[in-house]
Amino acid sequence: MIAFLGMGLLGSNFTKALLKKGQQVQVWNRTADKAKALEAEGAKAFDSIVDAVKGVKRIHITLSDDAVVDAVLAQAAPGFEPGAVILDHTTTSVEGAEKRTKEWAAKDITYVHVPVFMGPANALEGSGVMLVSGNQEVAAQILPWLETMTGKVINLGDRPGKAAGVKLLGNMFLITLTGGFSDMLATAKAMDLPGSVITDLFSEWNPGAAAPARLKRIMTADYDSPSWELQMARKDARLMMEEAAKGNKTLTVIPAIAKEMDKWLEKGNQNKDWSIIASENL
Repeated sequence: MIAFLGMGLLGSNFTKALLKKGQQVQVWNRTADKAKALEAEGAKAFDSIVDAVKGVKRIHITLSDDAVVDAVLAQAAPGFEPGAVILDHTTTSVEGAEKRTKEWAAKDITYVHVPVFMGPANALEGSGVMLVSGNQEVAAQILPWLETMTGKVINLGDRPGKAAGVKLLGNMFLITLTGGFSDMLATAKAMDLPGSVITDLFSEWNPGAAAPARLKRIMTADYDSPSWELQMARKDARLMMEEAAKGNKTLTVIPAIAKEMDKWLEKGNQNKDWSIIASENL
């Protein structure tokens, strides 16, 4: 028997996938109708969260943030079986994940933070990536469960909060990428070019393939052998903002980066590799 708390898009599709694999799943959601809807798929919905977790050793949760996770677990606690395992797929803070791991262990409950790089479609089809970290004996215990739910499980070692940190870094990349695409689309429109020119460009030139090498170069901190001088990168940023302004478009990402470039130009780094703007964070 499995309990699943949180029937949003991710949680409901995880539940459907578990049911299709023959698992018995008890579900609960703060908005009861979302849990009740899963009964048509074979789940057993509960109005009481305490009843939903009674007699269950394996409990999954997909919620919104640290505060909600803490509140829901506190609400469910009277129903927890000694030795129960809580698998939390919520994106949370590092501190929150580490705190919950320690506090629940003191109550004979195993809490494991297992954040995901998975959308609802991934949850339904068992693809995407799960992250796990913390006690490695526990990780070995839960790995067979996780492997049936996703395409790949990445074990990040014995620090309980590491998975939470890596999840945030991954999401940071996705947010930055989307912000960059937004700036590209705005500038393309300002220059009277269709957005399709960007997809056409990427069909011939794949900048993503160079991302690992770019990060490695940044981390080597070799600014005296520039592949793109800071002054030239700043000139290009100026052109981008000027083109956008001509079309009455406001950019999100490029102005912030240009401001950081200006700070380093004022220090006399015009002929350095432009990746010097990241040097304070190494």
